[in-house]
Amino acid sequence: MYLSKQNNIIFCFLLCSSLFGYAQTEKFPLGNYEELTDEKAYDGIDIWSKQTDTQLSWGTTDTRYIKLNVPSIRKGLNFSAKAWKGERVNAQAVLWTKKDLSNVTVTVSDLKCGASVIPSSVIKTNFVRYVMTDELNKDGEGACGYRLNKAEWDSSLVADVLDIVKRIDVKANTVQPVWVTIWIPSGTKAGKYNGKLTVSGENTSPMTLNIDLEVLNRTLPSPKDWHFHLDLWQNPYSVVRYYQVPLWSPAHFDAMRPIMQLLANAGQKVITATIMHKPWNGQTEDPFDAMVGKTKKIDGSWVYDYTIFDQWVEFMQSVGIDRQINCYTLIPWALKFDYFDQATNRVLFVKTEPGNTLYNEYWGNFLADFAKHLQQKGWFDKTTIAMDERPLESMIETIKLIRSINPEFKISLAGHYHPEIEKELYDLCIAFGYQYPGEVKADREKAGKISTVYTCCTEARPNTFTFSPPAEAAWIGWHVMAANYDGYLRWSYNSWTIDPLRDSRFRTWAAGDCYLLYPLRRSTKYTNRSSDGGCYQPFLSACTG
Repeated sequence: MYLSKQNNIIFCFLLCSSLFGYAQTEKFPLGNYEELTDEKAYDGIDIWSKQTDTQLSWGTTDTRYIKLNVPSIRKGLNFSAKAWKGERVNAQAVLWTKKDLSNVTVTVSDLKCGASVIPSSVIKTNFVRYVMTDELNKDGEGACGYRLNKAEWDSSLVADVLDIVKRIDVKANTVQPVWVTIWIPSGTKAGKYNGKLTVSGENTSPMTLNIDLEVLNRTLPSPKDWHFHLDLWQNPYSVVRYYQVPLWSPAHFDAMRPIMQLLANAGQKVITATIMHKPWNGQTEDPFDAMVGKTKKIDGSWVYDYTIFDQWVEFMQSVGIDRQINCYTLIPWALKFDYFDQATNRVLFVKTEPGNTLYNEYWGNFLADFAKHLQQKGWFDKTTIAMDERPLESMIETIKLIRSINPEFKISLAGHYHPEIEKELYDLCIAFGYQYPGEVKADREKAGKISTVYTCCTEARPNTFTFSPPAEAAWIGWHVMAANYDGYLRWSYNSWTIDPLRDSRFRTWAAGDCYLLYPLRRSTKYTNRSSDGGCYQPFLSACTG
Protein backbone atom coordinates (compact mmCIF):
# COMPACT_ATOMS: atom_id res chain seq x y z
CA MET A 1 0.00 0.00 0.00
CA TYR A 2 1.17 3.55 -0.70
CA LEU A 3 0.93 6.77 1.24
CA SER A 4 -1.08 9.72 0.05
CA LYS A 5 0.82 12.43 -1.81
CA GLN A 6 0.68 14.63 1.29
CA ASN A 7 2.21 12.00 3.54
CA ASN A 8 4.78 11.11 0.90
CA ILE A 9 5.92 14.75 0.95
CA ILE A 10 6.14 14.64 4.75
CA PHE A 11 8.20 11.44 4.61
CA CYS A 12 10.63 12.86 2.06
CA PHE A 13 10.93 16.12 4.00
CA LEU A 14 11.85 14.26 7.18
CA LEU A 15 14.53 12.32 5.32
CA CYS A 16 15.96 15.30 3.47
CA SER A 17 15.90 18.14 5.97
CA SER A 18 18.78 17.29 8.28
CA LEU A 19 21.13 16.01 5.59
CA PHE A 20 20.46 18.74 3.06
CA GLY A 21 20.60 21.47 5.67
CA TYR A 22 24.01 20.27 6.82
CA ALA A 23 25.27 19.86 3.26
CA GLN A 24 24.55 23.48 2.41
CA THR A 25 26.78 24.76 5.23
CA GLU A 26 29.90 22.75 4.38
CA LYS A 27 32.30 22.79 1.46
CA PHE A 28 34.29 19.78 0.38
CA PRO A 29 36.92 19.40 -2.36
CA LEU A 30 35.82 17.92 -5.66
CA GLY A 31 38.83 18.81 -7.83
CA ASN A 32 42.34 19.84 -6.81
CA TYR A 33 43.06 20.02 -3.10
CA GLU A 34 45.93 20.47 -0.66
CA GLU A 35 47.03 17.52 1.44
CA LEU A 36 47.51 17.82 5.19
CA THR A 37 50.95 17.75 6.80
CA ASP A 38 52.21 15.73 9.74
CA GLU A 39 55.00 16.21 12.28
CA LYS A 40 57.12 13.16 11.49
CA ALA A 41 60.87 13.37 10.90
CA TYR A 42 61.72 12.86 7.23
CA ASP A 43 64.80 12.90 5.03
CA GLY A 44 66.49 16.30 5.07
CA ILE A 45 68.21 18.37 2.43
CA ASP A 46 71.49 16.56 3.13
CA ILE A 47 69.97 13.30 1.86
CA TRP A 48 67.91 14.74 -0.98
CA SER A 49 70.83 16.80 -2.30
CA LYS A 50 72.70 13.59 -3.13
CA GLN A 51 69.98 12.59 -5.59
CA THR A 52 69.91 13.46 -9.28
CA ASP A 53 67.30 16.09 -10.13
CA THR A 54 64.35 13.85 -11.06
CA GLN A 55 64.06 10.07 -11.18
CA LEU A 56 61.44 7.56 -12.30
CA SER A 57 61.26 3.83 -11.66
CA TRP A 58 58.81 1.00 -11.39
CA GLY A 59 58.02 0.18 -7.78
CA THR A 60 55.76 -2.41 -6.19
CA THR A 61 52.02 -2.24 -5.54
CA ASP A 62 52.66 -3.60 -2.03
CA THR A 63 54.48 -0.50 -0.78
CA ARG A 64 53.17 2.86 0.42
CA TYR A 65 56.04 5.12 -0.58
CA ILE A 66 56.63 7.85 1.99
CA LYS A 67 56.05 11.32 0.62
CA LEU A 68 59.14 13.07 2.00
CA ASN A 69 61.68 10.22 2.08
CA VAL A 70 63.92 9.18 -0.78
CA PRO A 71 62.35 5.84 -1.76
CA SER A 72 64.23 2.65 -0.93
CA ILE A 73 63.83 1.18 -4.35
CA ARG A 74 65.81 -0.94 -6.74
CA LYS A 75 65.48 1.09 -9.90
CA GLY A 76 63.87 -0.72 -12.77
CA LEU A 77 62.66 0.45 -16.16
CA ASN A 78 60.72 -2.70 -17.09
CA PHE A 79 57.39 -3.93 -15.74
CA SER A 80 56.48 -7.50 -16.70
CA ALA A 81 53.30 -9.41 -15.95
CA LYS A 82 51.13 -12.27 -17.18
CA ALA A 83 47.35 -12.10 -17.17
CA TRP A 84 44.16 -13.61 -18.53
CA LYS A 85 41.88 -11.91 -21.00
CA GLY A 86 39.40 -9.83 -19.01
CA GLU A 87 41.75 -9.53 -16.03
CA ARG A 88 42.94 -6.31 -14.40
CA VAL A 89 46.66 -5.79 -13.85
CA ASN A 90 48.00 -3.16 -11.44
CA ALA A 91 51.44 -1.58 -11.31
CA GLN A 92 53.00 1.34 -9.48
CA ALA A 93 55.60 3.73 -10.85
CA VAL A 94 57.50 6.06 -8.53
CA LEU A 95 58.65 9.59 -9.38
CA TRP A 96 60.92 11.49 -6.99
CA THR A 97 62.57 14.85 -7.38
CA LYS A 98 64.79 17.34 -5.58
CA LYS A 99 63.41 20.28 -7.58
CA ASP A 100 59.93 21.68 -8.11
CA LEU A 101 58.07 20.18 -11.06
CA SER A 102 55.10 21.88 -12.74
CA ASN A 103 52.20 20.40 -14.68
CA VAL A 104 53.40 16.82 -14.48
CA THR A 105 51.41 14.46 -16.72
CA VAL A 106 51.43 10.72 -17.39
CA THR A 107 50.68 9.10 -20.74
CA VAL A 108 50.63 5.44 -21.76
CA SER A 109 50.96 4.14 -25.30
CA ASP A 110 48.93 1.36 -26.85
CA LEU A 111 50.34 -2.07 -26.00
CA LYS A 112 51.16 -3.93 -29.19
CA CYS A 113 51.78 -7.52 -30.18
CA GLY A 114 52.35 -7.54 -33.91
CA ALA A 115 49.09 -6.34 -35.44
CA SER A 116 47.16 -6.90 -32.17
CA VAL A 117 46.62 -3.95 -29.85
CA ILE A 118 45.53 -3.34 -26.27
CA PRO A 119 44.40 0.29 -26.62
CA SER A 120 45.62 2.94 -24.21
CA SER A 121 41.95 3.72 -23.52
CA VAL A 122 41.77 0.64 -21.24
CA ILE A 123 44.89 1.70 -19.31
CA LYS A 124 44.17 4.05 -16.42
CA THR A 125 46.82 6.09 -14.59
CA ASN A 126 46.32 7.90 -11.29
CA PHE A 127 48.57 10.12 -9.23
CA VAL A 128 48.68 8.63 -5.73
CA ARG A 129 47.81 11.23 -3.09
CA TYR A 130 48.48 11.22 0.64
CA VAL A 131 45.88 11.04 3.41
CA MET A 132 46.16 11.27 7.19
CA THR A 133 45.98 7.96 9.05
CA ASP A 134 46.56 6.73 12.60
CA GLU A 135 47.28 3.31 14.12
CA LEU A 136 45.94 0.19 15.82
CA ASN A 137 44.90 0.31 19.46
CA LYS A 138 47.83 0.66 21.82
CA ASP A 139 47.88 -3.07 22.58
CA GLY A 140 48.12 -3.82 18.86
CA GLU A 141 45.23 -6.27 19.10
CA GLY A 142 42.59 -4.42 17.13
CA ALA A 143 41.20 -1.02 16.22
CA CYS A 144 37.78 -0.69 17.90
CA GLY A 145 36.88 2.02 20.39
CA TYR A 146 36.56 5.79 20.67
CA ARG A 147 39.29 8.09 19.35
CA LEU A 148 37.88 11.50 20.20
CA ASN A 149 41.30 13.10 20.79
CA LYS A 150 43.37 12.63 17.64
CA ALA A 151 46.49 13.84 19.46
CA GLU A 152 46.50 10.62 21.49
CA TRP A 153 47.09 8.54 18.38
CA ASP A 154 50.21 8.29 16.25
CA SER A 155 49.17 10.00 13.02
CA SER A 156 51.00 10.20 9.72
CA LEU A 157 50.52 10.75 5.99
CA VAL A 158 50.21 7.62 3.85
CA ALA A 159 49.90 7.08 0.11
CA ASP A 160 46.38 5.83 -0.58
CA VAL A 161 44.15 8.07 -2.71
CA LEU A 162 44.20 7.35 -6.45
CA ASP A 163 43.46 10.85 -7.71
CA ILE A 164 41.54 11.66 -10.89
CA VAL A 165 43.43 14.84 -11.83
CA LYS A 166 45.38 14.61 -15.09
CA ARG A 167 48.23 16.94 -14.16
CA ILE A 168 49.88 17.81 -10.89
CA ASP A 169 52.66 19.97 -9.44
CA VAL A 170 55.32 18.08 -7.50
CA LYS A 171 57.30 19.99 -4.89
CA ALA A 172 61.03 19.61 -4.39
CA ASN A 173 62.23 16.78 -2.15
CA THR A 174 59.07 14.74 -2.48
CA VAL A 175 57.86 11.45 -3.91
CA GLN A 176 54.94 11.17 -6.34
CA PRO A 177 53.74 7.61 -7.01
CA VAL A 178 51.69 6.79 -10.11
CA TRP A 179 49.21 3.92 -10.10
CA VAL A 180 48.59 2.05 -13.35
CA THR A 181 45.64 -0.26 -14.05
CA ILE A 182 45.29 -2.26 -17.26
CA TRP A 183 41.87 -3.87 -17.82
CA ILE A 184 42.54 -6.31 -20.62
CA PRO A 185 39.60 -6.58 -23.04
CA SER A 186 38.10 -10.07 -23.11
CA GLY A 187 38.52 -10.21 -26.88
CA THR A 188 42.27 -9.62 -26.78
CA LYS A 189 44.39 -12.06 -28.76
CA ALA A 190 46.85 -14.06 -26.64
CA GLY A 191 50.46 -12.95 -26.98
CA LYS A 192 53.23 -10.72 -25.62
CA TYR A 193 52.37 -7.02 -25.67
CA ASN A 194 54.74 -4.10 -25.24
CA GLY A 195 54.26 -0.41 -24.62
CA LYS A 196 55.56 2.59 -22.72
CA LEU A 197 54.59 4.87 -19.87
CA THR A 198 55.89 8.44 -20.11
CA VAL A 199 56.05 11.11 -17.41
CA SER A 200 56.43 14.70 -18.62
CA GLY A 201 56.47 18.16 -17.08
CA GLU A 202 57.13 21.78 -17.95
CA ASN A 203 60.58 21.86 -16.38
CA THR A 204 61.78 18.29 -16.79
CA SER A 205 62.64 16.09 -19.74
CA PRO A 206 60.20 13.25 -20.53
CA MET A 207 61.02 9.99 -18.74
CA THR A 208 59.90 6.59 -20.00
CA LEU A 209 59.25 3.16 -18.49
CA ASN A 210 58.56 -0.07 -20.37
CA ILE A 211 55.47 -2.28 -20.03
CA ASP A 212 55.68 -5.96 -21.04
CA LEU A 213 52.41 -7.85 -20.68
CA GLU A 214 51.82 -11.45 -21.71
CA VAL A 215 48.14 -12.21 -22.29
CA LEU A 216 47.41 -15.89 -21.75
CA ASN A 217 44.83 -17.87 -23.68
CA ARG A 218 42.29 -17.97 -20.84
CA THR A 219 39.33 -15.63 -20.33
CA LEU A 220 38.04 -14.25 -17.04
CA PRO A 221 34.26 -13.68 -16.93
CA SER A 222 32.94 -10.16 -16.42
CA PRO A 223 32.58 -9.07 -12.75
CA LYS A 224 28.81 -9.52 -12.92
CA ASP A 225 29.34 -13.23 -13.55
CA TRP A 226 31.92 -13.91 -10.83
CA HIS A 227 30.85 -16.51 -8.28
CA PHE A 228 32.54 -14.56 -5.46
CA HIS A 229 29.82 -13.07 -3.24
CA LEU A 230 31.09 -9.54 -2.55
CA ASP A 231 29.03 -7.51 -0.08
CA LEU A 232 30.37 -4.01 0.65
CA TRP A 233 27.70 -1.87 2.33
CA GLN A 234 26.77 1.29 0.44
CA ASN A 235 25.90 4.58 2.16
CA PRO A 236 23.91 6.94 -0.11
CA TYR A 237 23.63 9.47 2.71
CA SER A 238 27.37 10.22 2.71
CA VAL A 239 27.08 11.27 -0.93
CA VAL A 240 24.40 13.83 -0.05
CA ARG A 241 26.63 15.62 2.43
CA TYR A 242 29.84 15.54 0.44
CA TYR A 243 28.37 16.52 -2.92
CA GLN A 244 25.87 18.97 -1.38
CA VAL A 245 22.87 17.67 -3.28
CA PRO A 246 19.27 17.10 -2.13
CA LEU A 247 18.57 13.59 -0.91
CA TRP A 248 17.12 11.29 -3.63
CA SER A 249 17.17 14.09 -6.19
CA PRO A 250 18.37 13.51 -9.78
CA ALA A 251 21.62 15.23 -8.76
CA HIS A 252 22.03 12.72 -5.93
CA PHE A 253 21.64 9.74 -8.25
CA ASP A 254 23.96 11.37 -10.80
CA ALA A 255 26.63 11.76 -8.11
CA MET A 256 26.21 8.16 -6.98
CA ARG A 257 26.30 6.53 -10.41
CA PRO A 258 30.09 6.52 -10.99
CA ILE A 259 30.67 5.57 -7.35
CA MET A 260 28.39 2.55 -7.56
CA GLN A 261 29.59 1.66 -11.05
CA LEU A 262 33.08 1.19 -9.62
CA LEU A 263 31.55 -1.11 -7.02
CA ALA A 264 29.79 -3.12 -9.72
CA ASN A 265 33.10 -3.38 -11.57
CA ALA A 266 34.59 -4.93 -8.42
CA GLY A 267 32.01 -7.74 -8.57
CA GLN A 268 29.54 -6.47 -5.94
CA LYS A 269 26.47 -8.67 -5.61
CA VAL A 270 24.36 -7.05 -2.86
CA ILE A 271 22.26 -3.88 -2.57
CA THR A 272 22.31 -2.41 0.94
CA ALA A 273 18.80 -1.15 1.78
CA THR A 274 17.65 0.32 5.09
CA ILE A 275 14.03 -0.15 6.08
CA MET A 276 14.16 1.82 9.34
CA HIS A 277 15.63 5.00 10.81
CA LYS A 278 19.23 4.64 12.05
CA PRO A 279 19.55 0.85 12.05
CA TRP A 280 23.08 1.25 13.46
CA ASN A 281 22.20 4.12 15.79
CA GLY A 282 24.09 6.77 13.85
CA GLN A 283 27.54 5.20 14.18
CA THR A 284 28.72 6.75 10.90
CA GLU A 285 29.32 10.42 10.11
CA ASP A 286 26.20 10.29 7.92
CA PRO A 287 23.57 8.08 9.55
CA PHE A 288 21.47 5.70 7.50
CA ASP A 289 17.76 6.49 7.31
CA ALA A 290 14.59 4.63 6.38
CA MET A 291 13.96 3.97 2.70
CA VAL A 292 10.40 2.96 3.51
CA GLY A 293 7.80 5.33 4.95
CA LYS A 294 5.54 3.87 7.63
CA THR A 295 2.28 5.59 8.55
CA LYS A 296 -0.20 4.64 11.26
CA LYS A 297 -3.60 5.94 10.22
CA ILE A 298 -6.20 7.39 12.55
CA ASP A 299 -8.15 4.13 12.46
CA GLY A 300 -5.05 2.20 13.62
CA SER A 301 -4.25 0.57 10.27
CA TRP A 302 -0.85 0.87 8.60
CA VAL A 303 0.19 2.07 5.15
CA TYR A 304 3.68 2.02 3.63
CA ASP A 305 5.49 4.09 1.04
CA TYR A 306 8.11 2.20 -0.99
CA THR A 307 8.92 5.03 -3.39
CA ILE A 308 12.48 5.62 -2.17
CA PHE A 309 13.18 1.92 -1.68
CA ASP A 310 12.11 1.21 -5.25
CA GLN A 311 14.15 4.09 -6.67
CA TRP A 312 17.25 2.94 -4.81
CA VAL A 313 16.94 -0.71 -5.85
CA GLU A 314 16.20 0.18 -9.47
CA PHE A 315 19.15 2.57 -9.54
CA MET A 316 21.55 -0.03 -8.16
CA GLN A 317 20.27 -2.60 -10.62
CA SER A 318 20.89 -0.13 -13.44
CA VAL A 319 24.62 -0.06 -12.63
CA GLY A 320 24.78 -3.86 -12.58
CA ILE A 321 24.34 -4.77 -8.90
CA ASP A 322 21.27 -6.99 -8.86
CA ARG A 323 21.97 -10.38 -7.29
CA GLN A 324 20.58 -9.70 -3.80
CA ILE A 325 18.85 -7.01 -1.71
CA ASN A 326 19.70 -7.02 2.01
CA CYS A 327 17.16 -5.03 4.05
CA TYR A 328 18.38 -3.73 7.41
CA THR A 329 17.02 -4.31 9.94
CA LEU A 330 14.43 -5.70 12.33
CA ILE A 331 16.87 -5.61 15.25
CA PRO A 332 18.68 -2.24 15.41
CA TRP A 333 21.24 -1.19 17.96
CA ALA A 334 18.68 1.06 19.66
CA LEU A 335 15.35 -0.74 19.97
CA LYS A 336 13.07 2.08 18.87
CA PHE A 337 11.16 2.13 15.59
CA ASP A 338 9.98 5.14 13.62
CA TYR A 339 6.59 5.85 12.02
CA PHE A 340 4.40 8.81 11.08
CA ASP A 341 1.33 9.02 13.28
CA GLN A 342 -1.69 10.58 11.54
CA ALA A 343 -3.53 11.11 14.82
CA THR A 344 -0.86 13.46 16.18
CA ASN A 345 0.65 14.53 12.82
CA ARG A 346 4.10 13.69 14.16
CA VAL A 347 6.91 11.19 13.72
CA LEU A 348 6.83 8.87 16.72
CA PHE A 349 8.90 5.92 17.88
CA VAL A 350 7.82 2.57 19.26
CA LYS A 351 10.16 1.38 22.01
CA THR A 352 9.94 -2.38 22.17
CA GLU A 353 12.01 -5.52 21.64
CA PRO A 354 11.79 -8.84 19.80
CA GLY A 355 9.12 -11.10 21.24
CA ASN A 356 6.93 -8.30 22.60
CA THR A 357 3.41 -7.67 21.34
CA LEU A 358 4.19 -4.14 20.14
CA TYR A 359 7.24 -5.41 18.26
CA ASN A 360 5.24 -8.15 16.56
CA GLU A 361 2.48 -5.72 15.62
CA TYR A 362 4.87 -3.10 14.22
CA TRP A 363 6.98 -5.47 12.16
CA GLY A 364 4.31 -8.07 11.44
CA ASN A 365 2.11 -5.56 9.62
CA PHE A 366 5.09 -4.28 7.67
CA LEU A 367 6.44 -7.69 6.69
CA ALA A 368 3.08 -8.83 5.34
CA ASP A 369 2.78 -5.72 3.17
CA PHE A 370 6.46 -5.75 2.22
CA ALA A 371 6.22 -9.33 0.97
CA LYS A 372 3.34 -8.38 -1.32
CA HIS A 373 5.25 -5.40 -2.65
CA LEU A 374 8.39 -7.42 -3.32
CA GLN A 375 6.37 -10.07 -5.12
CA GLN A 376 4.73 -7.42 -7.29
CA LYS A 377 8.17 -6.03 -8.20
CA GLY A 378 9.62 -9.49 -8.83
CA TRP A 379 12.20 -9.00 -6.07
CA PHE A 380 10.96 -11.34 -3.34
CA ASP A 381 13.31 -14.23 -4.16
CA LYS A 382 16.40 -11.99 -4.11
CA THR A 383 15.53 -10.07 -0.93
CA THR A 384 16.68 -10.90 2.59
CA ILE A 385 15.63 -9.48 5.93
CA ALA A 386 19.08 -8.70 7.29
CA MET A 387 20.51 -8.45 10.80
CA ASP A 388 23.98 -7.52 12.00
CA GLU A 389 25.72 -8.88 15.13
CA ARG A 390 22.52 -9.29 17.15
CA PRO A 391 22.05 -11.51 20.24
CA LEU A 392 20.85 -15.09 19.78
CA GLU A 393 17.71 -14.57 21.87
CA SER A 394 16.65 -11.59 19.75
CA MET A 395 17.38 -13.51 16.56
CA ILE A 396 15.25 -16.47 17.65
CA GLU A 397 12.24 -14.25 18.39
CA THR A 398 12.64 -12.27 15.18
CA ILE A 399 12.99 -15.37 13.02
CA LYS A 400 9.85 -16.75 14.66
CA LEU A 401 7.96 -13.58 13.69
CA ILE A 402 9.27 -13.57 10.11
CA ARG A 403 8.31 -17.21 9.60
CA SER A 404 4.82 -16.59 11.01
CA ILE A 405 4.23 -13.85 8.42
CA ASN A 406 5.79 -15.49 5.38
CA PRO A 407 7.88 -18.66 5.75
CA GLU A 408 9.47 -18.05 2.35
CA PHE A 409 11.27 -14.87 3.42
CA LYS A 410 15.06 -15.20 3.20
CA ILE A 411 17.02 -14.11 6.27
CA SER A 412 20.58 -12.79 6.50
CA LEU A 413 22.92 -12.42 9.46
CA ALA A 414 26.43 -11.05 9.78
CA GLY A 415 27.63 -12.08 13.21
CA HIS A 416 28.42 -15.01 15.46
CA TYR A 417 27.80 -18.56 14.32
CA HIS A 418 24.82 -19.98 16.25
CA PRO A 419 23.97 -23.62 15.47
CA GLU A 420 20.48 -23.03 16.89
CA ILE A 421 19.50 -20.76 13.97
CA GLU A 422 21.96 -21.69 11.22
CA LYS A 423 19.40 -23.56 9.14
CA GLU A 424 17.10 -20.52 9.13
CA LEU A 425 19.74 -18.26 7.57
CA TYR A 426 19.98 -18.08 3.80
CA ASP A 427 22.94 -15.66 3.96
CA LEU A 428 25.26 -16.21 6.93
CA CYS A 429 28.47 -14.22 7.35
CA ILE A 430 30.82 -14.98 10.25
CA ALA A 431 33.79 -13.03 11.58
CA PHE A 432 37.26 -13.52 10.17
CA GLY A 433 39.20 -16.24 11.98
CA TYR A 434 36.18 -18.48 12.51
CA GLN A 435 35.26 -21.51 10.45
CA TYR A 436 31.98 -23.14 9.54
CA PRO A 437 31.78 -26.75 10.71
CA GLY A 438 32.72 -28.85 7.69
CA GLU A 439 29.43 -30.67 7.31
CA VAL A 440 27.47 -27.44 7.82
CA LYS A 441 29.29 -25.62 5.03
CA ALA A 442 28.73 -28.58 2.68
CA ASP A 443 25.03 -28.77 3.56
CA ARG A 444 24.59 -25.03 3.05
CA GLU A 445 26.26 -25.24 -0.33
CA LYS A 446 23.95 -28.07 -1.41
CA ALA A 447 20.94 -26.01 -0.32
CA GLY A 448 22.10 -23.01 -2.37
CA LYS A 449 22.77 -20.90 0.73
CA ILE A 450 25.49 -18.27 1.05
CA SER A 451 28.30 -18.64 3.61
CA THR A 452 30.76 -15.75 3.81
CA VAL A 453 33.24 -14.06 6.15
CA TYR A 454 33.76 -10.44 7.23
CA THR A 455 36.38 -8.16 8.74
CA CYS A 456 35.77 -5.01 10.79
CA CYS A 457 37.67 -3.02 13.42
CA THR A 458 38.23 -6.19 15.48
CA GLU A 459 40.91 -7.67 13.24
CA ALA A 460 44.32 -6.04 13.54
CA ARG A 461 45.38 -7.87 10.41
CA PRO A 462 44.59 -8.61 7.70
CA ASN A 463 42.50 -5.51 7.17
CA THR A 464 41.93 -2.47 5.01
CA PHE A 465 42.81 0.42 7.31
CA THR A 466 44.67 3.23 5.58
CA PHE A 467 47.82 2.17 7.43
CA SER A 468 47.46 -1.54 6.57
CA PRO A 469 49.88 -2.94 3.98
CA PRO A 470 48.04 -2.91 0.62
CA ALA A 471 48.83 -6.59 0.07
CA GLU A 472 46.46 -7.49 2.91
CA ALA A 473 43.48 -6.60 0.71
CA ALA A 474 44.58 -9.10 -1.91
CA TRP A 475 45.41 -11.67 0.77
CA ILE A 476 41.88 -11.46 2.20
CA GLY A 477 40.49 -12.53 -1.15
CA TRP A 478 42.95 -15.39 -1.44
CA HIS A 479 42.07 -16.53 2.09
CA VAL A 480 38.34 -16.40 1.40
CA MET A 481 38.68 -18.72 -1.55
CA ALA A 482 41.29 -21.02 0.04
CA ALA A 483 39.14 -21.45 3.17
CA ASN A 484 36.08 -22.29 1.04
CA TYR A 485 33.96 -19.28 1.93
CA ASP A 486 31.54 -18.05 -0.73
CA GLY A 487 32.64 -14.45 -0.45
CA TYR A 488 33.46 -11.47 1.73
CA LEU A 489 31.55 -8.72 3.55
CA ARG A 490 32.68 -5.37 4.84
CA TRP A 491 30.36 -2.89 6.45
CA SER A 492 31.73 0.23 4.83
CA TYR A 493 32.18 0.99 1.16
CA ASN A 494 31.67 4.77 1.37
CA SER A 495 30.73 5.92 4.88
CA TRP A 496 33.02 8.92 4.58
CA THR A 497 34.59 10.90 7.40
CA ILE A 498 34.19 14.68 7.59
CA ASP A 499 37.08 15.32 5.16
CA PRO A 500 37.78 11.91 3.62
CA LEU A 501 40.25 13.01 0.92
CA ARG A 502 42.59 14.55 3.48
CA ASP A 503 41.86 12.80 6.77
CA SER A 504 40.73 9.17 7.08
CA ARG A 505 40.68 9.25 10.89
CA PHE A 506 37.35 8.88 12.68
CA ARG A 507 35.98 9.34 16.18
CA THR A 508 35.56 5.59 16.54
CA TRP A 509 37.76 2.88 15.00
CA ALA A 510 41.06 3.11 13.21
CA ALA A 511 41.59 5.32 10.18
CA GLY A 512 40.17 3.90 6.98
CA ASP A 513 37.70 1.57 8.68
CA CYS A 514 34.79 3.64 7.35
CA TYR A 515 35.39 3.57 3.61
CA LEU A 516 37.12 1.84 0.71
CA LEU A 517 36.44 4.51 -1.91
CA TYR A 518 37.11 8.24 -1.86
CA PRO A 519 34.73 10.86 -3.27
CA LEU A 520 34.55 11.59 -7.00
CA ARG A 521 35.44 8.05 -8.07
CA ARG A 522 38.84 8.29 -6.42
CA SER A 523 39.78 4.73 -5.67
CA THR A 524 42.25 3.39 -3.10
CA LYS A 525 45.16 1.02 -3.22
CA TYR A 526 42.95 -1.48 -1.39
CA THR A 527 40.14 -1.60 -3.89
CA ASN A 528 42.70 -1.96 -6.65
CA ARG A 529 44.85 -4.55 -4.88
CA SER A 530 41.72 -6.52 -3.99
CA SER A 531 40.83 -6.59 -7.68
CA ASP A 532 44.24 -7.95 -8.65
CA GLY A 533 42.76 -11.04 -10.20
CA GLY A 534 39.50 -9.91 -8.54
CA CYS A 535 40.91 -11.12 -5.23
CA TYR A 536 42.37 -13.01 -7.69
CA GLN A 537 39.31 -11.89 -9.55
CA PRO A 538 38.31 -14.00 -7.43
CA PHE A 539 40.76 -16.85 -7.85
CA LEU A 540 40.11 -16.21 -11.50
CA SER A 541 36.37 -16.48 -10.88
CA ALA A 542 36.82 -19.69 -8.92
CA CYS A 543 38.81 -20.91 -11.91
CA THR A 544 35.94 -19.84 -14.20
CA GLY A 545 33.35 -21.85 -12.25
